[in-house]
Amino acid sequence: MELGRKLLHSLRWIPAYLWQRIARRDADGEPTHLIFSIANHFEPSIIPHNGRARANKGEQERRLEHWCEKIPKAVDKWRDADGRPFRHTYFYPAEQYDRDLIERLADHCKEGWGEIEIHLHHGVDEPDTAENTKRQLLEFRDKLARNGCLSFWEGTGEPRYAFVHGNFALANSCGNRYCGVDSEMQILADTGCYADFTLPSAPAPSQIAKINALYECALPLDKRSPHRRGKDLEVGRAPRIFPLMIQGPLGIDFSRRKRNLPFPCIENAEIARMHPPSLKRVTLWEEAKIGVRGRPNWLFIKLHCHGMDPRDSEVMFGPPMQNFLRDLVHDANGRRGGQVHFTTAREMVNIMLATCDGREGNPGNFRDYRLKPFQTSQKMAQAVRSPVSVPSE
Repeated sequence: MELGRKLLHSLRWIPAYLWQRIARRDADGEPTHLIFSIANHFEPSIIPHNGRARANKGEQERRLEHWCEKIPKAVDKWRDADGRPFRHTYFYPAEQYDRDLIERLADHCKEGWGEIEIHLHHGVDEPDTAENTKRQLLEFRDKLARNGCLSFWEGTGEPRYAFVHGNFALANSCGNRYCGVDSEMQILADTGCYADFTLPSAPAPSQIAKINALYECALPLDKRSPHRRGKDLEVGRAPRIFPLMIQGPLGIDFSRRKRNLPFPCIENAEIARMHPPSLKRVTLWEEAKIGVRGRPNWLFIKLHCHGMDPRDSEVMFGPPMQNFLRDLVHDANGRRGGQVHFTTAREMVNIMLATCDGREGNPGNFRDYRLKPFQTSQKMAQAVRSPVSVPSE
C-alpha cells in the first residue's frame, strides 16, 4: 500500500523528469561551477518515530552543544574554491523557539559555521489560520533579528528570511493537512521571506509537477499552492515576485538493485543515515541541471537533512560526510577547470540574483550581493546614522 501511494504521487512529476532528461543539455566546453547549500531542518527536540513528542530541555542543550563541537571538526579540512568550509543553514522551527538554544546556535553561526533561517510546523492537529501563521512568523523573525541573525535587502529595512515548511505542506499543498492556510505564500511575501527551500517533497503527496527549477511563483499568491506554476529565473531579467522558489534535485536512481534485480528509487537530495552523500549521487544531482536560464554552467544543488536526528549522527560528523567532502573537492580539481562553492541559503540566493543581473566571473564573489548579513547591515546602518564629517575649507 505504501509503495502504491508513492508511485501514485510520483505520477505528477515523472513526466517532467523524463522530458528534462531529454531537453536539458550540458554547457559546451565551459567550466562547471557546482554551488552547494544544505537546508538543515534543525530540530533539537526531535524524537525519532514520534513527530509529536519532544526531547526535554536538557537533552536539547546536550545535542546542540555536541553539534557545535563536532561539526566544525568534521568539515573544516575540506574547503571550496573560495576557501570556505561546508556550512549548514539552520532552519529552526518557530513553534519551538527557546532563547537559550537560539543564542547558542547564533554564536556558532557567528563563528562562521552557518546561518539561521525559519522553519515552521503548523496545522498539525487542525488547520491553522492565516492570522496565527502571520503572527508566528513575525514574532520569530523579530526574535532572530534581535539575536543578530537573518539579513536585510541592501542592508536596510525589515529583516528578510528564507523558509522551509514543516511536513513539506507549503501553501496548504497537502490536502489541508499540516497547514490549512491557502494564502501562506502571500503571508511569506508580506513578512519578508525572500526564498522558499521546502521542495522537493517527494514521495510526500505535496510534491508538485514543476521540478528541478529556480522560479517565481505564479500569481495570485493568496491562492492555494501558487508555486505549482511559475516563471523560471533567467539571465537579463531581475525577479519581481518573492519568495523565490529554490528547488533541490529530484529524479530517479536507476542504479539500485534488490535481489539482484533493478530497483529504481527516488533521488530527492536528502542526506540521512540511509542516504549518505557520495560522488555517485553528485552525478545524479548534476543531471538535474538546476540553474538560471542562460547560465548553464552554474549549477545550484540544494540538499536537505534533519541534522538533529540522533540516527543521522554518523552521516553528519563521521566518515560518510568526511569522505564525501574529500572526494568532492578532489574531484572538482580534476574537472575541466570546474569549481565547488559551499554556500548558505542566503548566499545561494544572492548568487542567483547576481546571475539574473548578468554578473559574471567567480560565483563566490556574489555571496552578499543583495541580501546583506546582519553584521554588515548593522555597520551600514551605523554609517548612515553617523556620517563622516568633512572639514570646511
